[in-house]
Parts: sequence; C-alpha cells; structure tokens
Amino acid sequence: MGARKKHAPKRGSLGFSPRKRASRLVPRIKSWPNINLGKPSLLAFLGYKVGMSHVYIIDDIPESPTSGREIFVPVTIIEAPPVIVLALRLYAYDPNRGYYTLGEAWVEPPEYLELHRRIPTLGSFNTEARLRELEKNLDIARDVRVLIATQPKLAGGLSKKTPDILEVKVGGVNDIRVLYEYATSKLGKEVSISEIFQVGQPVDVISVTKGKGFQGVIKRWGVKELPRWHKHRKGSRSGPGTRGSTAGSWWEIPQPGQTGFHRRTDYNKRILLIGEDGYSITPSGGFLHYGMVNSHYAILAGSIPGPTKRPIVIRWPIRPPSWYLRHGALKPKILYVSLESKQ
Repeated sequence: MGARKKHAPKRGSLGFSPRKRASRLVPRIKSWPNINLGKPSLLAFLGYKVGMSHVYIIDDIPESPTSGREIFVPVTIIEAPPVIVLALRLYAYDPNRGYYTLGEAWVEPPEYLELHRRIPTLGSFNTEARLRELEKNLDIARDVRVLIATQPKLAGGLSKKTPDILEVKVGGVNDIRVLYEYATSKLGKEVSISEIFQVGQPVDVISVTKGKGFQGVIKRWGVKELPRWHKHRKGSRSGPGTRGSTAGSWWEIPQPGQTGFHRRTDYNKRILLIGEDGYSITPSGGFLHYGMVNSHYAILAGSIPGPTKRPIVIRWPIRPPSWYLRHGALKPKILYVSLESKQ
C-alpha cells in the first residue's frame, strides 16, 4: 500500500456534534433576540409544516442583483391556527444560578383543548390570587414569558387532538410592568400569527429534521467508499480509521450512529404572505401527505427542516440581515402562487 496522503479534508461539519436525537418534538427556544418594537408582543409562534410550492414575485430588495425583476422563489407553507395563552411565568436572574422562575399563573383551559391531563398539579385555578403574588416580584423580575397551546383540531391536515405547548418570551419593550400587563391581558385568549409577525420580514425557523435512523459513516458523514475490487479487507463502507487507544478518544473520527431527527435552526427565512383563508393556497385535492389547509397560514421563502406535519417554531430573527436593518419589512409583490403540490 502507498503512503497516506499528508492532508485529508474534513468529512462533514463538527459544528453539529454530537449528532444525537432531539429530546423533544417541539424544540425549546434557547436564545431570544432583544428587539425594540415600541409595543409588547410575543416573540415566537408555533405552526405545522404543510409542504412546498413556488411563487413568482418582484424582487424588492434594493441590494439584490435582481432587484425590480420577476423571480422564481420556492416556498414552504406553514399552517398556523391561533394559539391560546394558558399561563404566565416570571423569571429572575442570578449570576450564580442563571435564570430561575419566580412563579406562574394558569388559567383553566377550555374543554375542547383536551389538555387537562397534561397540566401540572397546581390545585385550583385561582388565577387572580396567583397574579397578585407575581406582582410582588416585578421589581426583581427580568423576563416575562407565556405558555401557548396550539389548536391542532383547526388544522386541516392533522389527525391528532392533543395540543403542543411552547414557552414564549414577551418582548418589544424594556419595561417589565408593560410586558406583564400585556401578558396578563392575553391569558386565556387567542393570539394569531398576524399579531406577531409582518409580511416581508425575516424570521428564524426552529424544528426537528427528518429522522433517518442508524446509518453508517458514508451516509452520515459523506466518507468516500473504498474501491470494491481491492485495497480493503473487511468491507468497503467501514470507518476511515481507529478512534484511538481508549473509547471516546479522537471523537472527530467519523463513526456510525443516529442520523436525522436533530434539532436545527434556519436563520432569516422571509415571510412572503400571511393569510386566514387556507383554501386559497391549497391545491385541488390538498397537499401531498397533508391534505387541506383550513386555518391561518404563512408562506416562507425557501425550505425548512422537518417532514410534513412537523411542529415548526417561528421566532423573531436573532441576527437579521443587513437589508432588513436598513429598510425594515418590505412587503413583496406576489405575481403568481402555484397550486401544484410539491414533495
């Protein structure tokens, strides 16, 4: 055998290691942007992936090479029925222990949510008394967050009834009391996606990718397969080398294992359209593997992680693009929306 090459390119990105299964289907949001909207608002929303299609729009970004021209854009449709605010939480911050809860107040959810079995043991739903206790800690509070529950019964392509719950930060202003009053006013009420986001703005999409099970190094890391006719003894699709003298050493060496079903974040996906009539963008016969879109929806430019019907978290951008910082949300001019279902 000849001498080994002095340089071998890295296979795959180590930035996503360890490539393990996501701990939950609805991903928890780990970071929140600090934005100034002049009014309080929720900073995230929860919807469900429908499928892909395409649109023709007039490129309205001034810095774009195709600015002012008609362009083809692949899009992803997300069905986003209104969510219900079930609870309010206050957080304080300590340098030694980080953020910790000061308390929470729940409202009794409506019966059609079928959520009673999932609520922690809080005794009676004495919301007013718990809110008075929380008001005493507003001076040391740092964050105001709410727990929202989806309404999957309103979505046309979902067969499940159990809602998904997500903790969402309330932001937009720096006054804790204003944020607290806004969150209190939303307890037990519905919030739609149009109240949180604007058409034309970028958003971050957080979801769990499509699972592929246990795979070898060629599919998992893109390692080159050995020649099948010579120069290998125990298989052409085996690993590239040893991990070292002890288990756990040289963790950079590609190894087989879990592939897919990872929590991933796609940054700066632009919202092209938000609507309430899902039938207007549904193909004849419904979307492939999903069906009809009955409720509110959002159309995002590009693809997003996850298969059809996967819960999708939409968050305000944590690192917005330069064109948005200069021009704000630019409402695009949509010329044509395809009604052909794409896989």
